[in-house]
Order: sequence, then C-alpha cells, then structure tokens
Amino acid sequence: MKAIRVHQFGGPEELKLEDAANHEPAAGQILVTLDAAGVNPVETYIRSGAYAVLPALPYTPGGEGAGRIAAIGPDIQSESSKSYRVGERVYVAGSLTGTYAEAALCLPSQVHSLPDAISFAQGATLGVAATTAYRALFQRGGAKKGETVLVHGASGGVGTAAVQLARSAGMRVLGTAGSAPGREIVRQAGAEEVFDHRDPNHFQAIQDATNGDGVDVILEMLADVNLDNDLRLVARYGRIVVIGNRGRIEINPRDAMMREADIRGMIGGNASEADRAALTNGLDQALRTGHLHPLIGAEFPLAEAAAAHEAVMASGSRGKIVLTIS
Repeated sequence: MKAIRVHQFGGPEELKLEDAANHEPAAGQILVTLDAAGVNPVETYIRSGAYAVLPALPYTPGGEGAGRIAAIGPDIQSESSKSYRVGERVYVAGSLTGTYAEAALCLPSQVHSLPDAISFAQGATLGVAATTAYRALFQRGGAKKGETVLVHGASGGVGTAAVQLARSAGMRVLGTAGSAPGREIVRQAGAEEVFDHRDPNHFQAIQDATNGDGVDVILEMLADVNLDNDLRLVARYGRIVVIGNRGRIEINPRDAMMREADIRGMIGGNASEADRAALTNGLDQALRTGHLHPLIGAEFPLAEAAAAHEAVMASGSRGKIVLTIS
C-alpha cells in the first residue's frame, strides 16, 4: 500500500510517499481502507519535532480519516458492545498506524459509523477537528443554551465545527478570522457576528457587541497571542478554553480574579472513557440531524501531503484541509 512516511523530524519535505507493507488486523483490531484523511496543525508540530510527545521514527502521520472497514480481527465482537461489518462506512478518531495512508489499523473504540449523507472527505474531519470542538465547547467550556460564545480563529476545521455546534445548541456565536473569505465561511457556519482579528481594535468591537457584558465562553486557538486580552473580554464567571498555543504570554491574574473567570486547558487525549462516549454520541446526533456539516477548505492528493502541511499553517485558513487517498 501507499503511505506517507517520516524518517526524520524537520520541514514538510520530510513527508515522503512510499510503498509500505500491507496491514493485517490482529486480535482486537480493525483494518480500515481510507478514502480521505484530515490534516491538522498538531501534525505539523509533531513532524517538525516541536511537540511534547514524539513518535518513534519512522512513522506515518495522521489521527483522523474516513473510509470503509476492510477486515475485522479476532475477538472484536466479544470485546465491544458495538457491531462491525466489512464494507461499513466509518470515520476513525485515532489509529494505531497513522491515517496518511491507504489503510490504517484501529482499535474498536477509534472506529465510528459514518452517516450516508456525510462524504468521506467530510468524515475525515471528525476524528480530530470536530471532536476537539465538541470537547472544548461542552466538556471543558461547559457552554449552555443562551450563553455567548466567541470562537477565535473560527475559519479553520475546529472553528467552523465549534460555530455549528454552538449555534445548534442555542448559543449566541461570535467568531474571528483573518481574511474576508475566512470571515465569510464563519458566517456560513452560523456565526451571528464575525470580526477581523488582524484589526487591533477587534477586542473592543467584540466587547461592544456584548454591550459591555463580555463573553461567557471563549475558545482560544492561539493563547500566546490573545490570552491577556481574553481575560479582559471574558464575562463574570466566564470560561476560556485553551485549544492552541505556540509560546509564552504575560497576563495579569487580577483580570481573572475580578471576573472569577476560569482558564481551562484541553488536550483531546485526556478525555475519559465516559467523556469519549458522550462526545461520540453528541457528534453522531449532530451529524444525523444536519446540525454538523463539515466544511472542506481544500483537498490535496496523498502525494502532496507537504503542500497540505503548508496550507494548514497558512494564515487565513478556510475550512478543513483534507488528503484524498482513493
């Protein structure tokens, strides 16, 4: 089979399309043939060697994808409450072998049914981007109907999913994006108002949009740039959920004290088994009701994974970046 392999940490040029050995599912494993794989900023950090936890070299990147079940290893049905069948349309949230490939080995807990109305490219956005959005919004942010939610960097894969989920749950949704096309896709996702985060006065504009009350929940994609301002924008008893960060920042803790506000970090891998089950059920319902319909910004063939890594880190992102595999 064809797969992207990384033999040394470095730039996008380290993503090599190679012939790799075909996978065979062992006991407790499922083999999924992939039609598409999602591309996420975290994969660029890992590839560069800048992430806290790094895989052994060589490795195949990727943590989400969509396709069909190709084979089921022994003991699957006895170990899982779910039933699986060869040929079933699925999306994967994590894998044992990486998803930038024609096939991936997965645990049963990583394989989820994909509704017929959702394309494989859309399904490839669910395992990381949509799950991150759901967990940040509801499980870490505690967002509730009637609250105001601000999604920073809302034009990317996580951001557009968060906007859709928040809107469907009855929240007032505000978003930011750095380009006119990006702001338009945030509006299409359902944001009530969208702001240009390149405008130095955009925090004041957001504050004015809340009549000075502030924002109940802020989903923060770039905490090292925005967190100090977030602490002056968040409402009393508000929550700031840090999804992304690239460095250090100086803040005044008194801003949090005055508002009794929380700063809550999140990493998807920290979710408990119960959280993961609730998250999967929540996404399944949102997909089947049409409240979640992933927005694809660009598709690249598997051989152009390096270009996809450059695109996912470019400013002004619009929707999700996806690798097409078959």
